[in-house]
Amino acid sequence: MQIAKYPVTTGETSMVFEFTSEGIHGSIAKLVIYSETHLHNFYNLGFGDKDEITGQIDDEVVTNNGDSEKVLATVASTLYIFMEKFPDAMVFATGSTKARTRLYRIGISNNIIEIKEDFNVYGLLNNSWQKFQKQTEYEAFLVIKKK
Repeated sequence: MQIAKYPVTTGETSMVFEFTSEGIHGSIAKLVIYSETHLHNFYNLGFGDKDEITGQIDDEVVTNNGDSEKVLATVASTLYIFMEKFPDAMVFATGSTKARTRLYRIGISNNIIEIKEDFNVYGLLNNSWQKFQKQTEYEAFLVIKKK
């Protein structure tokens, strides 16, 4: 994707990523964490502000730092790094609120041509996965790297 991104840092596992959002409310530390689930090769993508006290993700705070497109592009860039290390992974993502899930859908829709070059993207609708289509209000998303 040609959208500007923030530089990210990660450890050897390529499962935890950190970056800093720079915007109208200053510098805000962000975390992206890929967590294993009980299903083989199935990971959950967690994303949000880094809580200054606990060091954990706070995915309920509303930052509104004026850089949401750049932040989402940065989160997407971590997916490429993660999938290099885990090429058979299936990555599940949903927002902590309907509004955030909608924001993710818009981000995917706006970049679907580029995304489809490398990934298959599915949306969850009424407990059923279907190939991602614009203008459909999904409950969650699933991303799988193309072979």
